[in-house]
Amino acid sequence: MRLPRITRAATAALTLATAAACGANGGEPAGAAGGTALSGRLPDAIKEAGVIRFAGDSHPPYRIVGNDGKTVTGIDKELQEALGKVLGVRTEISIVNGLPAALSGMLASRYDAFNGPVKDTAEREKQFDAIVWMVSRTSYLIPKAGSAAVKSSGDLCGKRVAGTAGSVVEDQAKRLSEWCAQQGKPALAFIGLADTNGTILAAKSGRADAAGMTESAAIDAMAKEKDAFTYVTQTDEQGAGVDQLAMLVPKSSGLGPVMLEAFKEIFKNGEYRRIADKYGLQNVTVDEPKLNTAAAQ
Repeated sequence: MRLPRITRAATAALTLATAAACGANGGEPAGAAGGTALSGRLPDAIKEAGVIRFAGDSHPPYRIVGNDGKTVTGIDKELQEALGKVLGVRTEISIVNGLPAALSGMLASRYDAFNGPVKDTAEREKQFDAIVWMVSRTSYLIPKAGSAAVKSSGDLCGKRVAGTAGSVVEDQAKRLSEWCAQQGKPALAFIGLADTNGTILAAKSGRADAAGMTESAAIDAMAKEKDAFTYVTQTDEQGAGVDQLAMLVPKSSGLGPVMLEAFKEIFKNGEYRRIADKYGLQNVTVDEPKLNTAAAQ
């Protein structure tokens, strides 16, 4: 049964309530007081706390962590705030050290969700609900000062590529290696590291010839250090664009179906498109959010 969209009056009331509650959390909604069409469906623990706790590692431009190690800006901050407004709760992000820490933290009930972007797999869906909201297009950041002659993604065959361990980039690099083998070329040597910052440092120091990451992350890195990098993007022929990327929530929490409806609402009200356009995600957007796509395949 589809839930009704929030009425304009309800949206206006929520906007006024949240504006009055702006403070230490940078203008996030004050909580479920006043409610939304979806707030009543939230798990009791989240209703009582009035907040959804997200885990997040350092992954610009999704999560740009300030010098204090706590302040977060970027895509995730804006996306989570948009979801929080629809759900009538605050959102907060705690910085963790990579994907394993995020997954174990959710299973231990320290966090309610993790937005990756992380690949939706059948194995992960055994413990987590996965709300797919984008696809993957992996790019490889190349230091201009490096000696590696990389003009296209095909030139990465036989090169050392750093990437976040356990991430979708690692899977994409494997597909690129398979393509290299089909061309009679040597495979990539993948170097798994904790986060995107580590992969960029590996490329800059010469430990790796390239750093694999999402295309938006590559564009962000180039903007921060002008004239330091170029980048190449993996093609569909090389296995790109086929991975479904999702927000994960523990299946046991019951949050998954409600979060799916919240995503549907930000698709309808234009916030999804606004954020996608602002951060240059047009090539990886989806027409609609979906739940647990891997199990359905």
